[in-house]
Amino acid sequence: MLNSHEVPDLSSVWLRVFLEVARHGSFTVAARALGWTQSAVSRQIASLEAALGGAPLFDRLPRGVRLTEAGRILVPRAEAVAESLHGVARELADLREAAGGRLRFGAFATADAALVPHALAAFRGRHPRVRITREEGFTPGLLDRLTAGHLDLAVVSTTGRAPLETYDLHHLLDESLYVAVPAGHPLAGQDGPVRLGRLADADWISGSARPEGTLLDAALRQGFRPRVVHVVGEWTAKLGYVAAGLGVTLVPALAAESVRPDVALLPVLDEGAPARAVYVASARGRSLTPAAEAFVGALREAAARIP
Repeated sequence: MLNSHEVPDLSSVWLRVFLEVARHGSFTVAARALGWTQSAVSRQIASLEAALGGAPLFDRLPRGVRLTEAGRILVPRAEAVAESLHGVARELADLREAAGGRLRFGAFATADAALVPHALAAFRGRHPRVRITREEGFTPGLLDRLTAGHLDLAVVSTTGRAPLETYDLHHLLDESLYVAVPAGHPLAGQDGPVRLGRLADADWISGSARPEGTLLDAALRQGFRPRVVHVVGEWTAKLGYVAAGLGVTLVPALAAESVRPDVALLPVLDEGAPARAVYVASARGRSLTPAAEAFVGALREAAARIP
């Protein structure tokens, strides 16, 4: 017998069988509905009664069974448990099919110019019931959020010298660089790629006063340290400074679609390390949800359309 403080560990199978017997008023009919034998149904009911302290749940009649007072008390509670389990099963099925659940991802700013919006539009069209939350940040900060479990995925790049080797990386694209100059600049009409060394004496606009760990690493590789005269973080503002003749800046391919008409883009000739790689990263050893896997696929599709 159970004492007054013990809570029995009830099997969902017991409750399912109990509800079938209560519904039909017969072990035989319940067994037929379940596809079981009558003796198997009887054993399940006996096990449930024993787990509940031995109180009978049914009066056994010459023809069929009838709920006891204990059985009548159990019916609504068993129905609530069954409904709850059904809801869980439905949610898990949605999760498996990426028809529900959540997706938490982050991306660096230029990925939000074209890559992420195209991927997100395609993903939402296919999986409209997935709850999406998105963050923007620099690669190191996004990786920290990923490690802490606050993100499922992070769209990151090799700019910034973050320790990418400790993550699972899904390659999206190798991104070429352009140098943005005012439309009237002497190099604006040049055909073909330009060596950054030709702009060694120019004033530069960058998101950081130091070139290390930024796109201006490309200039360091070509043997000169660019003179950063304006530190500007946002791409639209950087291009506004260029258009006003206040300097030149490097623009990654992902941001090239948003360049204004009074700015000219020149492809950069950067031999040896011409591109920065863009990845979608996940935490190593942590399983991706079906929604996250589907979003990786949408990002790859979008990356294939980036010139």
